[in-house]
Amino acid sequence: MKGIVLKSTGKFYKVKLENESVIEAQLKGKIRLLDLDVTNPVAVGDVVLLEKSDKTWMISKIEDRKNYIIRISPKKKFLNQIIASNIDQAVLVITLSKPRTSTGFIDRFLLTAESYHINTIIVFNKQDDLSNKDQTKQNELADLYQGIGYEVLFTSAIKKQGVEELKQKMKEKTTLLSGHSGVGKSTLTNAVDSTLNLKTKEVSKKFSKGVHTTTHAEMFSLPFGGNVIDVPGIKEFGIAHLDKYEVADYFIEFQAKAANCKFSDCLHINEPKCKVKEAVDEGEIHVERYLNYLNILDSLEEQKEY
Repeated sequence: MKGIVLKSTGKFYKVKLENESVIEAQLKGKIRLLDLDVTNPVAVGDVVLLEKSDKTWMISKIEDRKNYIIRISPKKKFLNQIIASNIDQAVLVITLSKPRTSTGFIDRFLLTAESYHINTIIVFNKQDDLSNKDQTKQNELADLYQGIGYEVLFTSAIKKQGVEELKQKMKEKTTLLSGHSGVGKSTLTNAVDSTLNLKTKEVSKKFSKGVHTTTHAEMFSLPFGGNVIDVPGIKEFGIAHLDKYEVADYFIEFQAKAANCKFSDCLHINEPKCKVKEAVDEGEIHVERYLNYLNILDSLEEQKEY
């Protein structure tokens, strides 16, 4: 029997079978013992084969994944964590304050998505709660990412702003909804489908940071077609699977410039006749994106210590 994983709580898995029924399954021992470098051998979105032992459903095999979003485990730095697999697109929900989403976080997420050819839509949420300063910064960031080629939406779950447009983008697709805790992912998901009624909480007034409401990733079917995967808020996004020489390939505005660098293995740091650095100096590549690129290279070097 084949099914798709809807939710993982570590030991038990909610799985939708081909006949649309939903069952609870456990992981067969031989899979748990595989030499894997991930904290979760089975992820939401995985297509799995199951067999029944007495009255218990067991996951006996995980089908090859077409893609996934992965990061370094926040608790076990020598292991990785698969956030979700087999997705058609990602929606990265960000806010300018309460909490603030840094461009460093945005660029790390985009880098990972690009490496698996996953299209990402950047959603600026909480349009009902923007100061003049936030509005100015939002305009700058929207211009930056639209200029690179990313699609940008502006939403307010409270005022229903941009919700219909987002629904059209999600129709008939499996969409991963991600971002920091407190940016309004679950509230936005409820606005897209009010029947879900996901739990939400206010952002901490003392620290202006999000409070975790989603504790485990879970996939939900949408009434207008497609699925949405709601995941717990992500505080940090450690790059898990790339070599330093690959990073520039997935900064999409670097690609054309990098092709004309003097050295084919140019890291765009201090090499002579580097066309990427020239483009930064001339304002063709945004300096903040370039600095985030350098920070990612530094973090990859630090990871070698583990």
